[in-house]
Amino acid sequence: MAKILLVDDDAAFRSMLRRTLQRLGHEVVEAEDGEEALRTLRKLAVDLVITDIIMPNVEGIETIRALRRDYPGLKIIAMSGGGRVVRSDYLEIAEAFGAACVLRKPFPNEQLCAAIDAALA
Repeated sequence: MAKILLVDDDAAFRSMLRRTLQRLGHEVVEAEDGEEALRTLRKLAVDLVITDIIMPNVEGIETIRALRRDYPGLKIIAMSGGGRVVRSDYLEIAEAFGAACVLRKPFPNEQLCAAIDAALA
C-alpha cells in the first residue's frame, strides 16, 4: 500500500480520514496546513499527498503549486468542502495546477478509494 501525507486543518476530519486510510492498509503522515506539509516532505518521502484546499497559512492551491515545482512526480489528490467561493471552482483550479484527482467533501469511502487508485495508477 501507499505512504500518504494527509493535509487538512480540521483535526477531527483529518483524524477520521487517517483512520479510514489506515484501515485500507495505507501508512499515513499528517500535516495541519501546507506549510507543515512542505516541511514534512523535506524529511520524508511519500507516494501520495491528499490535501484540503482552504487552510490557514499555506493553503491548498499554493501547496499544490509548490509540490509541482519541488516534487514534479508526486501524486496529489485535492479535496474541498467549499468556502466563500463555489467549491468546484477551487477544485478546478487544483486540477489545473496538477492535482491528479479531486474530491468534493463530504465524499464516500468508495470515492476516496477510487481516487487513490487512479492517482497511483
